[in-house]
Amino acid sequence: MKSLILLALTALTTAAPTPGVDLVKRTPPNIPSTSSANSLLAGLTVAPQGSQTGYSRDLFPHWITQSGTCNTRETVLKRDGTNVVTDSACASTSGSWYSPYDGATWTAASDVDIDHMVPLSNAWKSGAASWTTARRQSFANDLTNPQLIAVTDNVNQAKSDSGPEDWKPPLTSYYCTYAKMWIKVKSVYSLTITSAEKSALTSMMATC
Repeated sequence: MKSLILLALTALTTAAPTPGVDLVKRTPPNIPSTSSANSLLAGLTVAPQGSQTGYSRDLFPHWITQSGTCNTRETVLKRDGTNVVTDSACASTSGSWYSPYDGATWTAASDVDIDHMVPLSNAWKSGAASWTTARRQSFANDLTNPQLIAVTDNVNQAKSDSGPEDWKPPLTSYYCTYAKMWIKVKSVYSLTITSAEKSALTSMMATC
């Protein structure tokens, strides 16, 4: 009976977390298992990074309308946040957001960026330069794969367009999940990786 009561209490706290307390850490969808991620990593094509020539963020139309008045950013803020309240324009007016990169929790949406796991310019240099605009738009607004995640704004800005060979999350405990997400996105979109990138991902996967 005691175990049943504990299960019931756990279900209640998960469904209705206390405002300002991070009881549920939301994660992007379709993060692969360790074994699947290692298999996907082995299947990625290793090649030198392509040219940045011709790249523009405008070639990856992002924060498109997803539903009603909600664009991609607002949709991810609601997905990744806790107790998120939005106004009629779908702007988040309250809630809390746990940033898994650095372990910080924020209560203002303005302190949160939506990170492209594989940065747009990295994608451009690893295969997206030859894509159609429609495919680049799908990539930049992908809610099906672990390509978008709400994180602390200045941590996202520090990452910029770096790959895992040049930047890793401040929390080493997140290396495993970060590598799994990066590998999944690169695999889904048939993007190449450099030898340094593969080495970094292999090291991060070893922490799983």
